[in-house]
Amino acid sequence: MQRIMNILHASILCRWLFSIADWLGVQWNNSRAVQWFLNPSQRARGASEHSVFAHIWNWVRGGLCRLYELLKLEKLLGDSVFTQLWFWCMLPVAFGALLPTMVVAALGAVAVCALALQLLRDRKRQLTFSPINKYVILYAAVYAVGTVASVAPRASLPVGLLTVFFVLFALVPLNSVDSRGQLERMVKLMVLGGTLVAAYGMVQYVFGSGYQSAAWVDSAMFSGISFRVGSTMENPNMLGQYLVLMIPLGGACLLNAKQRKERLFWLGCCGVLCLCLVLTFSRGAWLALLLAGLVFAVMLNPRLLMLAPFALIVLYFVLPDTIIQRFTSIGDLADRSTSYRVSIWFGTLRMLADYWLCGVGPGDVAFNTVYPAYSYDEIVAPHSHNLLLQITVDAGVCALVVFCVILICYFRWLCVALHREKKGKGRMLQIAFLSGAAGFMVQAMTDYSFYNYRVMFVFWAYLALGMAAARWSELTEEVEG
Repeated sequence: MQRIMNILHASILCRWLFSIADWLGVQWNNSRAVQWFLNPSQRARGASEHSVFAHIWNWVRGGLCRLYELLKLEKLLGDSVFTQLWFWCMLPVAFGALLPTMVVAALGAVAVCALALQLLRDRKRQLTFSPINKYVILYAAVYAVGTVASVAPRASLPVGLLTVFFVLFALVPLNSVDSRGQLERMVKLMVLGGTLVAAYGMVQYVFGSGYQSAAWVDSAMFSGISFRVGSTMENPNMLGQYLVLMIPLGGACLLNAKQRKERLFWLGCCGVLCLCLVLTFSRGAWLALLLAGLVFAVMLNPRLLMLAPFALIVLYFVLPDTIIQRFTSIGDLADRSTSYRVSIWFGTLRMLADYWLCGVGPGDVAFNTVYPAYSYDEIVAPHSHNLLLQITVDAGVCALVVFCVILICYFRWLCVALHREKKGKGRMLQIAFLSGAAGFMVQAMTDYSFYNYRVMFVFWAYLALGMAAARWSELTEEVEG
């Protein structure tokens, strides 16, 4: 990369463009809007610590700590494996995509119990503050109300409970990471888990094994595509969502690597992840990765934007015709899957005109209890194929607003951290978590990302670890003791 930058600096045109870009960058950074965005008020932390809910929490926790001491549970649990909070949190977060959903939920429950045990054993330990904590709890509460108010309560209950649990689990990774080393290891294990998922997907492609649906490809328009990889997600679009989150983390591991062997290893992991993403033939995932890569490059060095046109030209001549045809068909209503989605979106909007306040409840049964009366062309669908629309369908407009606030807080505080961290591993991880989430939300505009519960679980854990990365300067070098 340094050699490329030296070549660009040697060009008179490039130096002229760089000087203009630098001037625009200074004007942008000094603008009032940007300065307000990068310098948020610090009152939120103090207000949170002195709120009514904080006093109730401290009172309840004090009583439980006293009970823990009276029952002398320290003798029973003090030296048990359940005191290893980071380990129990790491298992579902890093390898959740390889495990069945209920196993992930069980491991998540153990991690929650491990966190509770830590809080009971050590009165001085406090829950880690994060600007998104209260909104995560509020979102879970709103979603629970939407579940209770469902048009099909019995069918929505298991879906709603699992969703609420996975949302609240986001508080566990944030409180499990106590040092920079722990955060780095968690990220590396997540990339390794993602590489295993991607490798399995490539094996599927080679042997042509795994479930395939005729609805995944318009065979008349894309005759060259006979197989789409689903790996452990059993759905190429859901696999694409997962890989879009993992690839930026793999890029951070690669750029943070010091030794040559380590760099080659992480380069291989990134290669496997990217190749598997290509084999999903998910146009939304491809577009999401392009945006994630653009954000990654801009945050790493804005001048890399100058290479974007050349990179696109190279890709045009390197990529197979099947992939180019698939990508350039984005937005083409002649494609059956595109027209299918557009019809579902219009039908869902018609439905929300009557059910905007509390939604219809989570789950396929609740959706299909109401949706057929509003559908266009009698199209049958399990969900709305759009994350924001589906959140509104599940729990109403309040859930959508809170979810958007969570995203705004997440991106804002990572940008604040990037403004503070000028270089080093912490900055690279912050860039990765920001670009991965941005790419994820791009694909979420064309798919219901939480249709696969494990993808939903990884997403909420991802947000939590992103907020932990935003606290890089506050984390210790190593865990004490």
